[in-house]
Amino acid sequence: MFDYAAYLFYRAGTGSLILLPLPVLFALGHIGGAIAWLVLPHYRKLALRNVRIAFGDELSEKQLRRIVRRHFQQLGANLLCSVKFTRMPMEKILGRVRLEHFEHVENCFRQKQPFVLCLSHIGSWEFCTRLPHFSCGQPTATVYQRIRNPHIDRHVREARSRFGLEVFERSEGFGKAIELLRKGGGIGILMDQHAGDGGLWTPFFGRLASTTPLPALLARRSHAKLIAFAVHTDGFARWRAVAETPIEGVGESIESLTARGNEILERQVRRAPEDWFWVHDRWKTPRPNFLLGKYKRGVFLTENARLKPFRILIRSSNWLGDAVMSVPAVRAIKGGRPDAHVSVAVPEKLAPLWKLVPEVDEIIALPSKSVLTAARLFRRQPPFDVAILFPNSLRSALEVFLARIPRRVGFTGHSRRWLLNQRPRPAVPRAIVHQTYRYFQLASLAGAKIEPRFPPANPIKRHRAQLKLAMSPGAEYGPAKRWPRFAEVAERISARFPVQWILFGTSGDAVVGNVIAGLLGEKCVNRIGKTTL
Repeated sequence: MFDYAAYLFYRAGTGSLILLPLPVLFALGHIGGAIAWLVLPHYRKLALRNVRIAFGDELSEKQLRRIVRRHFQQLGANLLCSVKFTRMPMEKILGRVRLEHFEHVENCFRQKQPFVLCLSHIGSWEFCTRLPHFSCGQPTATVYQRIRNPHIDRHVREARSRFGLEVFERSEGFGKAIELLRKGGGIGILMDQHAGDGGLWTPFFGRLASTTPLPALLARRSHAKLIAFAVHTDGFARWRAVAETPIEGVGESIESLTARGNEILERQVRRAPEDWFWVHDRWKTPRPNFLLGKYKRGVFLTENARLKPFRILIRSSNWLGDAVMSVPAVRAIKGGRPDAHVSVAVPEKLAPLWKLVPEVDEIIALPSKSVLTAARLFRRQPPFDVAILFPNSLRSALEVFLARIPRRVGFTGHSRRWLLNQRPRPAVPRAIVHQTYRYFQLASLAGAKIEPRFPPANPIKRHRAQLKLAMSPGAEYGPAKRWPRFAEVAERISARFPVQWILFGTSGDAVVGNVIAGLLGEKCVNRIGKTTL
């Protein structure tokens, strides 16, 4: 019932719009877009985020905001005019749309050369549904995503069929599309949307984006040409339809063709940035696998590709032992995607440890002050895409929540579940789990590939005159958390191998160090209190 009511409202609205002249619709759309910019803050913020990703290192903040505002106006105008296009005679449409390099498309039709039209949400993209007018009798089609409302879906299909355009639903597979291309036809595919888990991760404006490989796949299987096509706004109620030079694709991989498609799309967007569909989450952070190690199609980079960073904030543990045990997980996270920029937030006392880890790009020393101070420190950094929390504390979750980091990953507990939006399922351990593997669990949850075991230790060579082994017997809370058998183990090892023991630790570990050094005698050099972290 609701679907049919929505359909009636849709028909009444579109029926009213087509009665108005095209310039009036363009003006009304401009006004409506300006109103939408004011009353839709979520989409305004999304568009601004996208524009910053694309042009943040080239334009000022004022210029970026101007692009977003003009985009809403252009989008409103083009959407209303697209409704009118569905009922206008083609001759009148061509009085408003100027064709550039369209011979690339017409030649394919005349020569019965199959081609895939790589379309994008630029300007008045619905003009592309009228391409059968130029087809010289050759079949034309588009790949279509079903609309949830079945009544509106049927109406849209029928409208496109009236123009001579076949409609292939994406969920039905692509056998019919390949058959049409092998008959010398042309098919249009929108290629500028986030392609989800099935996409190929390749750069777009220097930022990795999940991109559909479908145009390249169809072209390879049918020996079709790839032609990028866009309809730019070219003044008040006027447009410019531009066909790019065809890509033959002979000998190129599907991955390479897909990456080239993104490069062409970027050039199209740069011609008139306000014309592209910025309110779509093109650089969406996947859930849960924002690290890309587990995706089937993986990542493809062109030669000399320069990537903009995907910024990951890792909140280190406050304790030395836990921090050391989290290093393998940090390495796995860094290896999860080629654009990963890893910043580790850590108490100042542990900063020297993290400086020894080459996978860490930046260290943020945390002040020993309030949660708000830490949150303000994070907000002063370039925006982070995700935060991964190794500590289980409420404070660490509050820090990243108040810093407005959009994805926050960590274990639940300590009343902080509501502050996190990506959490591993609580598991009932069947045996004691090493803390390192708990940290690995967080990395795996984010999509990192985890090695099943620790790398093997170097074998001890018995023929060496003397081995040097280090021992750090201290503990943050003294005897309560200190393992009691350091000296006993050292003596057993010394009985089998010629060992020189070296003790390390802070001045607070001096007492236990003296005890162990006394038991080991000449076999031990006590450096406790004389070494830095």
